[in-house]
This record gives sequence, structure tokens and C-alpha cells, in this order.
Amino acid sequence: MSGDTHSLLISPAARDALQTWLDHQRALKGAAENTITAYQGDVSDFLAFMTLHKGDSQGLGALSRITISDMRSWMAKTRGPDVGPRSLARKLSAVKAFYRWLAEREGFEPTAVLSTRSPKFTKKLPRPLAVDAAKAMIDCVELQSRHPWVATRDVAVLTLLWGCGLRISEALGLKGSDAPLPDVLRIVGKGGKERVVPVLPAAREAVDAYLRACPYPKERDAALFRAVRGGPLSPRAIAQVMADARMQLGLPATATPHALRHSFATHLLDAGGDLRAIQELLGHASLSTTQAYTAVDTARLMEVYNRAHPKATG
Repeated sequence: MSGDTHSLLISPAARDALQTWLDHQRALKGAAENTITAYQGDVSDFLAFMTLHKGDSQGLGALSRITISDMRSWMAKTRGPDVGPRSLARKLSAVKAFYRWLAEREGFEPTAVLSTRSPKFTKKLPRPLAVDAAKAMIDCVELQSRHPWVATRDVAVLTLLWGCGLRISEALGLKGSDAPLPDVLRIVGKGGKERVVPVLPAAREAVDAYLRACPYPKERDAALFRAVRGGPLSPRAIAQVMADARMQLGLPATATPHALRHSFATHLLDAGGDLRAIQELLGHASLSTTQAYTAVDTARLMEVYNRAHPKATG
């Protein structure tokens, strides 16, 4: 369903309420633009469905009278080949957040919406690279480019992901003013949350090598990492660099830029790192997000156990 179709199906009052809520999420909650876009799409889909389902434009009064049966109909219609339980759970979460705000503002009881159960799904565990695989990945990208300076750039970016646990957007968001890298970086992550990240000597040296080789002058307010033609380097370019390298190394498709961030956390855990400290370094709002790495560790230990223990094979 297109955005234009949505506009025709959603009542002006509901559309205005949604926009006000989105502005609230952006200004007061510090939600990232990608999150705002996802919220807008998910809630617009829901509001448009309710118009078709009820056979009438859903003003705020009608929205306050949505029943559990209506919610089940929406979930049944939304779930399909392209929308699995994980995506449906995300959409329901957006609708609940909107309704929680709307009910407080309009003074109605949102129980039917808020009590709707989220579909169950198996949480995907992070897929980190082993230490030797991460090293091999960085060695491989250094040999891939026809331009030596691009090779040093790619090594520097991957070293920041693995050595500092940065998201790819955070690494590529660094400006010329951030270099030479200090002992600690102040990173503004998701939702405007700031954290302090120690910079390993290897990461600092890799960035210094890139700056010496880069043909474009360092500009204080410009992107630190440049594309071949001098513009800002895109996440897609780094993803492609890693895709080429993992094919050469025979690594799985899960060996992505984000996997290097997972590797940072897992390798810290392996070395005895404290979970709370790793949470701070990664910028996770919830410890439960960081605890996924302990599940990875446990899963790997169980694999070793099952292969090695004499009773495991019967």
C-alpha cells in the first residue's frame, strides 16, 4: 500500500495525531530518523487497515474503541510471506507506543491494544568472528583495492569496528576534527546516547596511516573517511569490501561490518571483561541486549562440549 493511499485512508485527526507523536519521539525521546521512518510506516499501515476493516475513516473517537478482535484481524492480515513474527512484533511495538501516548493525551483506556500479545520468535544471536577470522578479514581487505590509500582506509574502518566496538554508522560519522584519534572517543549513538570509548593504539595507528595515504586533505567538518571521488564513504561500500573478503576467505554471509562489533564484545568477554563495562562500551540501553553475547559464549561452549565429551556421542 503506497503512502498516497495511506493518506486517503487515514482521517485528518488521526494523521495529525500521528505526526505530533512522531515529532514527540524525535524531539523528546531522541529517536533516530530511521526509527521515525519505521514508526511512521508501521502506524500508518495500522491506521489504514483499520479504515478498511471497519469500513469507515477512523477518527480519534473510533480509534479509542478498537477491540481485541480488531487487533487480531490486523495481525492476521499483516502476517504473511514478507512479514515474519519478528517484523510483526516490531510493528505491534510501534502501534502500542503510539496508543500509549494517544490514550494519555485523549483520556481513553487502551487496554485492547496494549494487551495484545506479541508473536513469539527465536531471538537471533549475534554471530561474531573468531579472533583469527577477524585478523584474516583485515589482512584480506588490505590486499583487495587497486588504490593503496583505499586499502589503508578500509583497514582503518574495520579496525575501529573490531577494536572499539563502533557501529558502522558511528565509524563513518567521524569528522576530520576527530583525528588524530585521542585516547578516548566520545560517540553519540542511537537515540542521541553518548558514551566514551577507549581507542586502542592499533586503531589510532590505522587511522593515522589512512590519513597519511589519503589524497584528499583532512577537513574539520567533513567526513573523516572518504570515498574514491572524495565524498563521504558509505556503509554499503564497506559492506561490499567485507563481502568480497569473506568470499576469498570462505567465511559465512554473517561476516558483516556489524559482526565485527559483535566480535569486539565477544572477545572482551572471552578475555574476562565485565558485562556492565561492555554494555557501556557498546552503548546498549539495556543490559539484556549485551547479555546476548553471553548466550553466544554459552552456545559455543556447548558445541565444544558436545564434540569433545565422551558421553555426548553416546
